[in-house]
Parts: sequence; C-alpha cells; structure tokens
Amino acid sequence: MEFGPYLLLASLEGAVTAAVLALTAVGLSLVFGVMRVVNVAHGEFFMLGAVLAWWIATTLGGHPAVGFLAALVIAPVVVAAIAAVADMTVLKRIAYDPERTIVATIGLLYILQQLTLMTYGPEARPVEPPFNSRIALPWIERTAEGWQMYYPWGLATTSYKLAVIGAAVAVLLAVWALLARTRIGLLMRATQLDRDMATAFGIPVERVYALVFGLGAGLAALGAVLIVPIQQAHYLMGHDPLLLSFIVVIIGGLGSLPGTVVAAILIGLSDGIISVFFSPTLAKIIATLLVGFVLVFRPQGLFGTRAA
Repeated sequence: MEFGPYLLLASLEGAVTAAVLALTAVGLSLVFGVMRVVNVAHGEFFMLGAVLAWWIATTLGGHPAVGFLAALVIAPVVVAAIAAVADMTVLKRIAYDPERTIVATIGLLYILQQLTLMTYGPEARPVEPPFNSRIALPWIERTAEGWQMYYPWGLATTSYKLAVIGAAVAVLLAVWALLARTRIGLLMRATQLDRDMATAFGIPVERVYALVFGLGAGLAALGAVLIVPIQQAHYLMGHDPLLLSFIVVIIGGLGSLPGTVVAAILIGLSDGIISVFFSPTLAKIIATLLVGFVLVFRPQGLFGTRAA
C-alpha cells in the first residue's frame, strides 16, 4: 500500500481513539470545571464501564446487539451512581479540599481496581460488537489518464468503528445541549462561577456536585463501553485513559469543554498515526512533551483563560 492510503487508514484509527478520548476527557474536565476537583480515579470508572459491559453482555447472551445495547444504557448509569455515592460519602465529608480530594480519589482508585480484580479476575475479556461489517475505502489518485478512483488492498475499516465516531459526536452534542440549554446546565454553570453565591440563591450545591461527579464518571464509562468491542476489558485498563485525559485537559485548558474536545482530536489523531507508523510508546512520549511545552508557554491551555 502507498503512503497516502496508509496515512488515511492510520487517521481513521486515530479518529476512533479521539472519539473515545473526547468522551473520557470531557467527563474529567466537567468535574474539574464545576467542582475544582482532580479526580485521579477517573480511569477506574472507565475500566468499570468496560467490565460491566462484558458482564452484562455475557449475562444476557443471545444476539450480540442485545447485550451491547443493554450495556450501553446500564453500565454508564451504574457507574454514574457509584460515583455519585462516592462523592456524597467521601468527597463531601472532606469539604472538597483539593489536597485531600487527590488522596481520597487515589484511595478510591485502588479500591475499585482491587475489587474488580477479586470479582472479575486478571484476564482480558472481549465483548462482541453488535455489527462489524468490513467497509472498503476508496482512494483517488491522479494518473496520466486523469483522476482515477480505486480500492487499494488493505484499505478498509469496519462499520462499528465508524459508528463509534458517530456515537461520540452525538453524545458530545448532547452534553453541550445539557450545559447550554437546560436548567440543570444553568445550575452547573452558576455553581462553577461562584459556589458561595449559588448557595446564597438556594441552589443545592452538594446535589449539583454529586450530579456532576456522576455525569463525569458516566461519560468515561460510556466511552469504555464503546471501545471494549475493539479492545478488551481488563482490570488495569484505566491507566492509559486517565493519563491521556489529563494530557487533553491540560492542553485544552482546565475546565474548558471546547478546548478539551479540540485537544482530544489532536491527541487522538496523533496517537493513532504515530502508533501505526512508529510505536505507541513514542506517541505517549510526544504527548507528554507537548504538555510540558503548553505548561511552559501557555499555562492556561489552548482555550483556557489566565487567572487574574
């Protein structure tokens, strides 16, 4: 295969990574933006979503689409409920203090990880996709006879990977609509701007925090359900999503959802392309170096605002 079609194939793989990463990172950014909480356990909520997806799909059996659709609805809701309970029982009791919150979420990380190991086991287990048709991709090239379209051997993707990208776009638009067009979004934005003033106006800030923490974890779990038919569910799979989500949030700007989405696209595409042409390790190194440059030359991130 020539370089051009190979680059297109790598870009499609990167787009799938970017789609799932955007969901996961938006959840992390939402929690920090509203609550000013650094959730170190965010990757374990991602892992929990994948494990629950496997358990639901295996329990229901039958056609793969039945188990997958059930997991797509149930797993994010269950993970969001677990996160909301963790917020009310742990983070609320330490008054959302930044330093103690980091320590508390590290503890939550290990609790979720070890409980999953004890119940689910150390094996990596796949979830069958609801559909997975092979789609050959065309390539246009200029020849002596003019522009010619042909189908290079090996240049193909699957219908499920394209569906993952479409589903992520739809969910991100729904999150934007929730924040910008609904009363719940208004309460979230008011709490983000001034917690004390929101409390004075009768906004139940602690309930808003529980909702936001649960929503952030639910978005991570949703991303995991979408990606687990491509990857496999494993109790240690939360590390890379957590690292990449932090990288994306820092580059995009802390608390900036548009910046988070743009950064997720950049990091996801570069991760996919560099991983295909070179190695996944090099992709992580370059992303980490990029964070260093952003922190030095633009500490507020690409879309963030400098503190007064």
